[in-house]
Amino acid sequence: MSERVLTPRNRGFLFLDSHPAGCEQLVADMWQTCPDPAGVPEGAGPVALIIGSSAGYGLAATLAGLKRAGIRGIMVSFEKAPTERRTATAGWYRTAATARIARTAGKDLVFLNGDAFSDAMKNQVADLIEQRFGGRLDYLIYSVAAPRRTDPDTGTTYASVLKPIGQANRTKTLLFDGQGVPEVREIETGPAEGDDVEQTVAVMGGADWERWIDHLASRGLLAYGFATAALSYIGSPLTAAIYRQGTIGVAKAHLEATARTLNERLDKTVGGRAVTSVNGAAVTQSSTAIPGIALYTGLLRGVLGEDLVPPVHQLAALWDQLTGAAPLVLDDEGRIRLDNWELTDDVQAAVAERWEAATTGAIADLADLAWFRTEVQGLYGFSVPGIDYTAAVATDIPWPDHTP
Repeated sequence: MSERVLTPRNRGFLFLDSHPAGCEQLVADMWQTCPDPAGVPEGAGPVALIIGSSAGYGLAATLAGLKRAGIRGIMVSFEKAPTERRTATAGWYRTAATARIARTAGKDLVFLNGDAFSDAMKNQVADLIEQRFGGRLDYLIYSVAAPRRTDPDTGTTYASVLKPIGQANRTKTLLFDGQGVPEVREIETGPAEGDDVEQTVAVMGGADWERWIDHLASRGLLAYGFATAALSYIGSPLTAAIYRQGTIGVAKAHLEATARTLNERLDKTVGGRAVTSVNGAAVTQSSTAIPGIALYTGLLRGVLGEDLVPPVHQLAALWDQLTGAAPLVLDDEGRIRLDNWELTDDVQAAVAERWEAATTGAIADLADLAWFRTEVQGLYGFSVPGIDYTAAVATDIPWPDHTP
């Protein structure tokens, strides 16, 4: 097994390698941070399918579901294996660490690596539910952030874009140079053109979520009372032009409309429910790619400090509502809102004030930069407390074996 001393090498917020020990510790820390359930889940536990389980809110959903609801079932993600030149992706190592936690907890979780958009993956999952998990699925969490999707029916590949609609958008953004020195810069993003909106909706809207439900329903695999949630985000007015009012926002609106359609159908067929869960801000591999989000999140942490709610706590609250451990609370659009702590008038006014004052010279006094940089590096297993980064570490970690 190859061993290397790994140091962070990055281009902006994108890191070229990941640290296996750091990723493992990060998952262990999330597991410890997740609150214990009020009572110990009894029995074998409900069967869950989590699509997009290796990163961000999908990873939080997996760990919180395991701890709060005692889930078993199938986790799907798309990660790259280690090679002679490069480590595996961080999600690969996080998945291996999650599998170890599940085994220790005595829970049967199967981790599949592949294209969640494909019918081949849907068939593989359906077969596993039939053969290994009693032929009934209780929960499905959909948490997919992808740059492109190939439609299995037509073979057409769609690409998502992050663009405003109607006119160009100028916004502040936060960058770090090679030495980690912060810079606040204004950038301009051109408006959506041609079929940019339709392409983005095809990738990030509700089409694939609905296809998953249709596929599993056609095989008779949805348990009575089946519940499904797609994870979403609304965010601040400060980022609305590029996010909620932009191409990705149209896709999120489509996702929410899909939830309403699925909810009506599932209620009639299996006494089930479909919702979207609107989560609060977090530092994720997806969010750091969105102009302005890095600055906004750093300022939000500067305002809230430790009161910023981590993803695993938010997803623990989601599982509680889905399982009935806590009352199900929906807004007027039928959405579970886990972002109320972020979008209060007081918090948004304080962040907006700091946003207006944000310059390269002032940013250190306005945003929690140390926290933000640690969070970004932690996405790839670096800057994780307790890890000796001068020591060689094995990088050829196998994907979890799902042999019974």
